[in-house]
Amino acid sequence: MPTPSIPRARIARVPSPAALVSAICAGLLAAPLSALAADSGSSITQVKVYPGSATVERMVRVPAGARSVTIRCLPPSPMLDVQSLQVQADASVRIGETSIKMQDRNLDSQCTTPLDDQVREAEDKVAVAKAETESLQLAVSYLNTVATKSPDEPHSGPGTPGSASINSTTDALRRSSHDVLLKLHQAKRRQEIAELALKHLTNERNRSSGPITGVSTVTITLAAERESDLRLTYQVSGPSWSPNYRATLDSATHVVQLERMALVAQNTGEDWRNAQLTLSTGQPTRATAGRLPNQWTLDVAQPAPERARAEYAVAAAPAPAAALAMPAAGGVADAPEMPRFDVQVADGAYATEFAVPQRITIPSGGQRITLSLGTHMVRSQLVSRASPAVEAAAYLVAQLPTLPGVWPTAQVALYRDGAYVGRGTLNNNDDELARVGLSFGRDERIVVTAEPQQQNQGTAGFTGSNVERKEQHAYRIENRHQRPVALQVLEAAPVSRNEQIEVKSQYEPAPADKEWGRRPGLVLWNETLAPSSSQRFVATHTLRYPKEARLQESR
Repeated sequence: MPTPSIPRARIARVPSPAALVSAICAGLLAAPLSALAADSGSSITQVKVYPGSATVERMVRVPAGARSVTIRCLPPSPMLDVQSLQVQADASVRIGETSIKMQDRNLDSQCTTPLDDQVREAEDKVAVAKAETESLQLAVSYLNTVATKSPDEPHSGPGTPGSASINSTTDALRRSSHDVLLKLHQAKRRQEIAELALKHLTNERNRSSGPITGVSTVTITLAAERESDLRLTYQVSGPSWSPNYRATLDSATHVVQLERMALVAQNTGEDWRNAQLTLSTGQPTRATAGRLPNQWTLDVAQPAPERARAEYAVAAAPAPAAALAMPAAGGVADAPEMPRFDVQVADGAYATEFAVPQRITIPSGGQRITLSLGTHMVRSQLVSRASPAVEAAAYLVAQLPTLPGVWPTAQVALYRDGAYVGRGTLNNNDDELARVGLSFGRDERIVVTAEPQQQNQGTAGFTGSNVERKEQHAYRIENRHQRPVALQVLEAAPVSRNEQIEVKSQYEPAPADKEWGRRPGLVLWNETLAPSSSQRFVATHTLRYPKEARLQESR
């Protein structure tokens, strides 16, 4: 039988998927960020983040006369370093033993999150929608059976029409089919919407809590004479931070604005809500002791048969059980691999710490939060630098003095006159900023031309036993700016690593440095080009070596 038409007015009452998704997202944004809801009496007050770990401080108010306090929903082991647990309180609270219990997160109702409740509600709605859809599909199947039954066949079920009643039941069958098919379409639409809502909620919960399924509960025995605050600190592995910078150059004033930034991420299962955050360059996850040299012994070599028997005896001896059970020094057995950040700078005795002035919230889930640690203005010297033998182009470079304070080596986003030009590396070690500087993209008004290379080779010496090779590299650089430009040109000169190879180099004009950056053979010309002028740079290298020698070159 033909499929009945579906009235538009009745379908319009079902909310569209886009509208429901928007409502879901709005609900997720409005929901609390807690990935593992903390005990109602405790809150995270301070967090010190290291590269690969963090020290978390929780505070709980202890009433007068209390004999114990329980802090729930801490990260599980081995993420939580049990040996690092410390309890502190004032003199009015006497602290006894501390016990810790590990269990599945779902077994502790206080550790569930609002998203967990929303996921369960969404699962119930999906189950109701599926039940309605399946019941209507059963009704459609029954109507199809009735509609395809021959009038002359005997009755085979309730409501099956015979030939005498076919005319009176056709209209009723049509009306029933119309209503059932319409309800089935709407039920399928509601099921799709319910499943989409469940998918969004599940993804958000998994993003927030990650793969963490366990929690830790700490119980502290104490005796409180009066109401007081109790602080619990512990070390967790996994959180990390890395430095990052933004450099903005004003080419008119030669001023560079440097902004310190930090990228912080954590997936411990507990949100750091409104906490005082400190970033440290310390490395508590590294080994606490350095390796010692092995013993150096001398002996007389044994004859071959005796040595073979001795090696067999050593191989057959079982290893000590205690040695097999020892974890790596400075680490936790079976702990997850920590992310590595190359922060090697220390300010003060052993580490540098950056205290974020405002309280901040960093949710669990691994999303990276960018924090600004302040700005620094510095006047630079602008030069246009070219390496014509490598690339026929010049780049605008800002040479900076060594920056005060601690600037760990990290990536820097580069902006020139408000326009983003790319990324580089800020290295404040030694004289790196003053010598290499920060490059802010190509200088299109400096035209670099490399002339064809000239090379001659012949013999030298009284008997022609030596080979003499002469190479000439020449470049022309033109300034099309309407102002003078400080120009740097770099050229690699051959460096002999064998006394049989003799190298002589001549330059026009004379270079400012023949070992730029303490690298022999790296030649630097420093010139000032007037507006609309050009300069030619020539390097002539003469190599002399024995004819029978096989020359090896690396460029």
